[in-house]
Amino acid sequence: MNQPYPYRPPDPSGIPGQPHGMSAWLEERLFDRRIVLLHGPLTGPTASQTAAALFALDALGPDPVQLHLAVPGGDLAAAFAVVDAIDAMQAPLHAVVTAEVGGAAVAVLAAADRRLAYRHARIRLVEPRAATIAGTAVEVAAAAGQYLRELEELAVRLAEVTGRPRSRVEDDLSAGRVLTAEEAREYGLIDEIVGSKPTDPAEGGA
Repeated sequence: MNQPYPYRPPDPSGIPGQPHGMSAWLEERLFDRRIVLLHGPLTGPTASQTAAALFALDALGPDPVQLHLAVPGGDLAAAFAVVDAIDAMQAPLHAVVTAEVGGAAVAVLAAADRRLAYRHARIRLVEPRAATIAGTAVEVAAAAGQYLRELEELAVRLAEVTGRPRSRVEDDLSAGRVLTAEEAREYGLIDEIVGSKPTDPAEGGA
């Protein structure tokens, strides 16, 4: 009887977020621990590979999947491709901000079921730059309209996640507000700071 082969992600050179030269065994260990890395600018190909990895882990079981983020910016349409994958998952998705997340990538962070950040991580609220479109006036206008709809959805999602008025979120995106991990927790974007230790009241007077 044929035995099913366990899923193994492709070569690390084609995995989103995996630095060139990362050994295959290390990448495999991370995948076995249900960890996906998303590092660097978020592009269409990167989004497709990330979605494929998330779907593969989702199919393997119901345990939470961790998506480690260090994405300073990228394409808004690509970000929503990852968001759609997260929304379709059955397993919980825990996003962990390991460095800086900004622009379009904030949409990915907001889509997670649980959002964490390292103590020195940064969240940059800024309007993603629209992609340069070449074509007829009709094509350019259509692309501009699509960008504005996606930007509106980003603001709506952030408002829902943080509980802040949409107008406040839009102002912060326009201003390019940068949040520390602690400020992001106060803002409502982060649920927990990784590595932060509660103070023991018994040690307060020591």
